[in-house]
Amino acid sequence: MEVLLVLCRGASAALRHVEPVIVLEQLGNTLFETALQMVVKDRSANASSEADQQKAMTDFYLTYNLIIRFVPIGPSLLLAWLSDRGWRRAPVVVPLSGYLLSRLLLLLVVVGGFPLGVMFAAAALFGLTGGYSAFWPGVMTLVSLRSSAAERSKVMMRVELLYGAAGLVGSLVSGHLFQLYTSSLGNGTILLIVSVLLHLLCLCLAAFVLQVKHVSPEEPEENHRLLSPTSHNAPVVEGPAKIDRLNVALLFVAAFLYDFAVGGAISLLGSFVLKAPLSWTAAQVGYGNAAGCGIFFTSFLGVVVFRRFASEETIILIGMLSFASGIYLMSFTTTTSMFYIARSLNLFALIPMPTIRSLLSQHVPASLCGTALTCLQMTLKLAGIIYIPVFTHVYQKSLEWLPGLVFLLSSIITVFAMIPISILGCRTAKGKHRHSIQEDPRCLNQ
Repeated sequence: MEVLLVLCRGASAALRHVEPVIVLEQLGNTLFETALQMVVKDRSANASSEADQQKAMTDFYLTYNLIIRFVPIGPSLLLAWLSDRGWRRAPVVVPLSGYLLSRLLLLLVVVGGFPLGVMFAAAALFGLTGGYSAFWPGVMTLVSLRSSAAERSKVMMRVELLYGAAGLVGSLVSGHLFQLYTSSLGNGTILLIVSVLLHLLCLCLAAFVLQVKHVSPEEPEENHRLLSPTSHNAPVVEGPAKIDRLNVALLFVAAFLYDFAVGGAISLLGSFVLKAPLSWTAAQVGYGNAAGCGIFFTSFLGVVVFRRFASEETIILIGMLSFASGIYLMSFTTTTSMFYIARSLNLFALIPMPTIRSLLSQHVPASLCGTALTCLQMTLKLAGIIYIPVFTHVYQKSLEWLPGLVFLLSSIITVFAMIPISILGCRTAKGKHRHSIQEDPRCLNQ
């Protein structure tokens, strides 16, 4: 009986943290993504040729993704402002309501036979609640405010791992759930019902159970405790005496270029695998998404291992090199086995972004952490607004002679993203060397 009581208390305490919210959101989201991908393919099946079908699909995603990236800019900044003034739960709860409503609209499209254009309204509604650009910075702010600077990159990568694990599970079952139907329910209906229920549970958990520690902007930086005041050995949010604007700018440029490269390639990968010679089914789409989610595991292990003997800047470079090599091979992929070989080279491709967020959080005061992370997310949104039409146009123009040209372009841009990180690494190393000389008594006595 006592063991059961202890387990119940442990489960209750775990539900008060942000991790269960992340798991439920990602489970529901992966189911939705597979459903949307297959619904778009089915609605484009009447095209006269495969090239026309690919153009119809990519045109839909062009508009849909632009709406998702453009509309949330204002709401996300507003939610970040509320977060840094004590409303830490707002950037998590409000976007989750948008997740739920947009999934409900896709369910109506499938069940009610509404036109696919309804999803543009769903994307706008999703954006007005902040979307992912508010949700993920909100999550990362909560995570960063409960960890020390020394452990922050590892803690953030652990959250990415959990996010990936949930995505892996959701992706593996999504293709099979999509194919389940009865005489009254068509393909995708059961999948979307499960997705809606997961998002509803996630929203309730975030709104009524999630507990956060508030940091008042009026308090001195050194008094910003991340655990309760009564907790011993509670880590303190380390904030710099002043912001090194050049270092922050280098981080933003690197994040922009890397997201431009990754986002541009991944946004078209879904359409690429549905065309010949791959011509994937719904189940294969799920397995392919699962392979992408598996990178969360290898990236987490990479952070754990590399951080023992390498700086955070070096770890970022390793991750970028991993993505550049894998996406280069994807340019010439013609079989499913080649696809998985290319994805296997992306083992550490997810390391850069959480590590960049970790470095950024160490360059700004704790009271501005939420705003800084959201501004970074807005920078990534700007990258999306640019790369979506650019990569879509290149893909459609090169569809007949080299569909993988967009992946080759992505690999080249990733190499350029490594330049500002290399500069930052050199500046950081010089700063640490100068600091160690100033602290060495033998140097001071000379």
